[in-house]
Amino acid sequence: MFVEHASGTLAKRPALTDALGYLREGDSLVVTKLDRLGRSVRNLKQVADELQQRGVGLKALSQGIDTTTPGGRLFFHMLAAIAEFEHDLIVERTHDGLAAARARGRKGGPKFKMTPTKIRQARAMYDEGGHTVQEIADTFEVSRPTIYRHLAEHVERA
Repeated sequence: MFVEHASGTLAKRPALTDALGYLREGDSLVVTKLDRLGRSVRNLKQVADELQQRGVGLKALSQGIDTTTPGGRLFFHMLAAIAEFEHDLIVERTHDGLAAARARGRKGGPKFKMTPTKIRQARAMYDEGGHTVQEIADTFEVSRPTIYRHLAEHVERA
């Protein structure tokens, strides 16, 4: 059993490479879903063709596909095309949503924990000399590098 933790969209997937190398004629590669096997319809077809040339079957459990039969191969190609179409729709909707958010003035990324007021307070605590950088970071629930970054920005501006 080979378990892949990398995304199906990545070109290098070590567990898949190991599994494909392990298979011998008469074996079957069993995957949970087709979209876990390939990055696109073209890639899925390449993998399936390579397996077929090597005499290795392909079974997708959730779709009930078995490429050792003609009907299974047909069904495989139909579902692979649908999977790529679905992926393209998700990508398109994501891009549209991000563009709409940018048009409304929204920016991506996390909310900053250090507001200008907190930065001034942290600077004052540091300048007093009675607190370590770790204590200041703990007070504002941020990391030490965050405190150092804001202290450095203050020095650069001065």
